[in-house]
Amino acid sequence: MTNPSLHDAADALRSRCRQVFESGGKRYAYYSLPELAAFAEAKLDRLPYSIRVLLENLLRHADRDDVGGTLPLAVLRNYHERVGKDTIPLMLARVMAQDVSGIPALIDLATMRDAMARAGGDPSRINPRIPVELIVDHSLEVDHAGKDGALDLNVALEYRRNRERYTFLKWAQHAVDNLSIVPPGAGILHQINLEHLARVVFVDHSQDPPLAYPDTLAGTDSHTAMINAVGVLGWGVGGIEAEAAMLGEPLSFLLPPTVGVRLLNRPKAGVTAADIVLTLTRLLREAKVVESFVEFTGPALDSDALTLEDRATLANMSPEYGSTCGFFPVDAATIDYLRRSARDEDAIELVERYCRLQGLWRDADAPEPEFSRVVELDLATVEPSAAGPRRPHERVALPDIPASFLAACPQAGPRASAAAPAGLDHGAVILAAITSCTNTSNPSAMIAAALLARKARARGLRVREWVKTSFTPGSKVVSDYLQASGLQADLDGLGFHLAGYGCASCGGGSGPIAPDVQSAIESRGLTVSAVLSGNRNFEGRIHPLARANYLLSPPLVVAYALAGSVRMDLTKEPLGLAPDGSPVYLSDIWPDNAEIKDIEKRYVTPDRFRTQYADISKGDAGWQTLPSGGSMLYEWDPDSTYVRRPPYIDQRPPANRAVRGARPLLVLGDSVTTDNISPADGIRPDIPAGRYLQDCGVSPSGLHTFIARRGNHEVMMRGTFTGGRLANELLPQGPAGSTLVMPERRVASIYDAAMHYLAASVPVVVVAGREYGTGSSRDWAAKGTRLLGVQAVLAESFERIHRSNLVNMGVLPLQFEPGVTRDSLGITAETRFDIDVPDTIQPNGWIDCRITDADGTRTIRLQARLNTVHEEAVWRKGGILISMLDHFLMEGRLQGQTPHGV
Repeated sequence: MTNPSLHDAADALRSRCRQVFESGGKRYAYYSLPELAAFAEAKLDRLPYSIRVLLENLLRHADRDDVGGTLPLAVLRNYHERVGKDTIPLMLARVMAQDVSGIPALIDLATMRDAMARAGGDPSRINPRIPVELIVDHSLEVDHAGKDGALDLNVALEYRRNRERYTFLKWAQHAVDNLSIVPPGAGILHQINLEHLARVVFVDHSQDPPLAYPDTLAGTDSHTAMINAVGVLGWGVGGIEAEAAMLGEPLSFLLPPTVGVRLLNRPKAGVTAADIVLTLTRLLREAKVVESFVEFTGPALDSDALTLEDRATLANMSPEYGSTCGFFPVDAATIDYLRRSARDEDAIELVERYCRLQGLWRDADAPEPEFSRVVELDLATVEPSAAGPRRPHERVALPDIPASFLAACPQAGPRASAAAPAGLDHGAVILAAITSCTNTSNPSAMIAAALLARKARARGLRVREWVKTSFTPGSKVVSDYLQASGLQADLDGLGFHLAGYGCASCGGGSGPIAPDVQSAIESRGLTVSAVLSGNRNFEGRIHPLARANYLLSPPLVVAYALAGSVRMDLTKEPLGLAPDGSPVYLSDIWPDNAEIKDIEKRYVTPDRFRTQYADISKGDAGWQTLPSGGSMLYEWDPDSTYVRRPPYIDQRPPANRAVRGARPLLVLGDSVTTDNISPADGIRPDIPAGRYLQDCGVSPSGLHTFIARRGNHEVMMRGTFTGGRLANELLPQGPAGSTLVMPERRVASIYDAAMHYLAASVPVVVVAGREYGTGSSRDWAAKGTRLLGVQAVLAESFERIHRSNLVNMGVLPLQFEPGVTRDSLGITAETRFDIDVPDTIQPNGWIDCRITDADGTRTIRLQARLNTVHEEAVWRKGGILISMLDHFLMEGRLQGQTPHGV
């Protein structure tokens, strides 16, 4: 700390608050929040519990220059007045990643090591400073489904397709310190985190006595927020931001408002956690909770109205309802879950003891914190629901699904008959997937789905022949208790055979549908649907042909597989006919809550968790046979089409970041998703990425997916802005993935146009509408934007994670003034932009931009969405990777270190 007096004050505060307690016969140190409150003469119980976790972090790190002794006191005494003003530098306990974003992050670390060595530094300094847990879960594709042996067939294909990527991970497993890898085939990262990895209370054993503090994390997947169900504060960040956290940088953000969600009463029989979260998502989207913490409170938390797994479902979808997280304080339900999931008893005792001491424990008689505002949800009013057909917050009641489909797809026209579908037609369900951590982490939902399947089979019902069914749970615990209870046989009987452990359909890995079904859809121009128990349903995400997709609870996924169409009202129409011709309705086979609870109590036991997680890091035979080892520096294969050294760390921007004479590369509408910007689906041979791979000798049948080739920047930059549903308003009639090159008005692919402008030293910008960058925390949506030469994105508003990713790649996010849009400005291909960038930009400060077109030149004001001073510094450097490299080089020089271990 540069100011000695501030250092002394911070040191005195930390010393006063550092105390010792005992748990399990052992002594632990901790930084006491009640002691801080006594010193500040403030009431700790006024603060939301999630903000108390931030407060402890500030107190523990008060010796940092960016914290000091004043920031913890300011937050404690005047939280609501400081919201949006104070920058919080959160020092994380750990980082979690999946393979799709984790592999690019590790490639960036390997690239930084190369750059460090070339600059004369010590590459061994480029290692995570905090624990990093990488779970391989995003590469599973459901090529085989609906039959015995689907699991083994899909696993074999996964290893064959991803051998280069997985070999790189094996190198990292041995060459990168502080990195733990969970190999493929174990499950989904968020479910594994919930069931096994989360500590709730972390312990630093390097201190004497060991220091206890709250478990906090950032994950390279937006649904990391699921872990808030057990009182662990965490959320999804971009892969680039996670890399900085791995290397010891704080996660910096403005102190957020906290929206309390007061849960009342209990849900009616037959209402699932999925119904509640879909209702909640719509409610909170309307309440506008973006860049806020959501914290759950209310009497429903004091009863058994919601299980811990129900809480996990609600916390999981915080990205969909727009908040940073959805936090549940630690309470008796947390302790019960830790015990049911076979956590160590001493660790469980430590969690309860620590949280009670720190004021982080919630009891029924605890006063409700003072929130920024409160939204109420009466659980008794929730009805069976779906979300769709194209957005997770488009909640519809079960009877209204047919009307929602027709409203979104009017070309389908009215149904020819009210009878059950006689064949493939508009609204047909072509994919039915029980998938995703959102719901497969919830035993009651999974048991309900299997019991519904059992009852359907008993009545002689069968899945429609055009429906591809699959089952991809988030952990092996799920298949274990379903197998032991005999329920897996009932799922198998309807085609929901185990197809693998991973994200699969929820992340777009649905695999192919039957050729005859695909041919009929394409030849007849049908608008068809997918139903899944996931958390995202953007058009084309689940399958390119599925344009109307619905998120449902697992039992309703089974029901729609039986019905075969989303144009049926399942509250009134039969799912099908029994062999004797009698109609069978959903209500006839819906499972009873008591039956569900009985099976859960008998089969979902701690022993199953203990067994399945005993060797979680070992991997299967396929993993163990991969080559491993290697040197400190990765040996790049120049012929690899999966893993290549990216160039952006070598591309430093000029000192003057002003933009002169920029052309619009694209002009886009509202709610552009990161799927649109950086697609995850299969690579077609007729697009720039496909042509590049074929030029490298890859056959058209082996092009694979963008999601698998995120370690190859040449593929990814050619795929940027080519999402099939992305409409470039510079070419409203298409073709997709193209733009106008100016001034010659030549039509070219996005990639070719960007390369043309780069060669001509013409800067480019992207112009968009509201909610730019919604969806997954996809770092390549920002990396690809940077590599195409985009200097700035001008939009009406930005989604949280993508805005951060742009900054961390050196791309400036600029927001129009309220009421100003691309349409009101008349942006066309002719428009030129001159953006003034002063030497210093205040957080969220305003800058001038001159727009020139055929009507002349006019000046507009743009808000530079650089939320903190730290973000401005990172952006000026050209991104977080260059900033961190310079930091390590300087640190090494100050410490007089020389390279070793190369």
